[in-house]
Amino acid sequence: MFRFFLGRLAVLIPTFIGVSIIAFSFIRLLPGDPVALLSGERVMSPERHAEISRQLGFDRPIVMQYLDYLWGVLQGDFGTSIVTKRPVMDQFLELFPATVELSLCAIIFAVLVGIPAGVVAAVKRGSIFDQIIMGTALVGFSMPIFWWGLLLIMLVSGTLQWTPVSGRISLMFYFPSVTGFMLIDSLLSGQEGAFRSALHHLILPTIVLGTIPLAVIARQTRSAMLEVLSEDYVRTARAKGLSTFRVVGIHALRNAMIPVVTTIGLQIGVMLAGAILTETIFSWPGIGKWLLDSVSRRDYAVIQGGLLIIAAVIMLVNLAVDLLYGLINPRIRH
Repeated sequence: MFRFFLGRLAVLIPTFIGVSIIAFSFIRLLPGDPVALLSGERVMSPERHAEISRQLGFDRPIVMQYLDYLWGVLQGDFGTSIVTKRPVMDQFLELFPATVELSLCAIIFAVLVGIPAGVVAAVKRGSIFDQIIMGTALVGFSMPIFWWGLLLIMLVSGTLQWTPVSGRISLMFYFPSVTGFMLIDSLLSGQEGAFRSALHHLILPTIVLGTIPLAVIARQTRSAMLEVLSEDYVRTARAKGLSTFRVVGIHALRNAMIPVVTTIGLQIGVMLAGAILTETIFSWPGIGKWLLDSVSRRDYAVIQGGLLIIAAVIMLVNLAVDLLYGLINPRIRH
């Protein structure tokens, strides 16, 4: 198992370097001058522009800029924001718990609904249940996140007034951040209604962000289950008189989980990307909104540092998925 882990870990090194090159190069293709944006509405003299460019290192050859940046990243330094003058990693660690909380709730929602829906659709293949589940999954997969979010805001928050429109918690509650996760911190605060407020603020963003992964997981689960249910060992288990729950839930589902686990791991990366739109729609103070604001300000350090850290998180998630393969099916380790 340890050799299996080292082999997967070795693949991540060139991948990480490749992502750093793409992030570093792509950002510099964006239109706009970050130095000029620092002056706001004031006109900056050429001398002042050259001085700031020299201070930020923009006057050096781009290859040297990249090598300096990569060396800093290897030492844990992802740069400093040219707007806030704060280290990128500090800002990331401050905002990342909000995105993690939203993404975890969304993936839990997608898994708890998507896997049972896929199993039912496979077991009831061709029935009205199968058609309804797969039809709903197709609609959920095809629906744009921004449109789905605005629709739910107008219906649930506007017309029905069941949930808040934006934010993580009501402004009437204030307590120190211990973990960065609002649900946990609200419980630790001991304030009556704080947890309920945090939960209400989380409902709509969770549904919006989890809809597409839910549809993908349901379709993948159905496909994997249909393939497994036709295997000889499943027919043998049924011939032995085992209950439907035991045949489907233990024998079939476990062997169908490898492609499903792959899908879940990939959807976590999709959620981190989809969180940019979801966090913008619901004014959720996470890394998605932070990166979007940084693009408009041409804050190179924040954009490339944020993208690189997110890529590293996604690669670690994929590594965890690979290791999970070895636990589900020991033959993969060999």
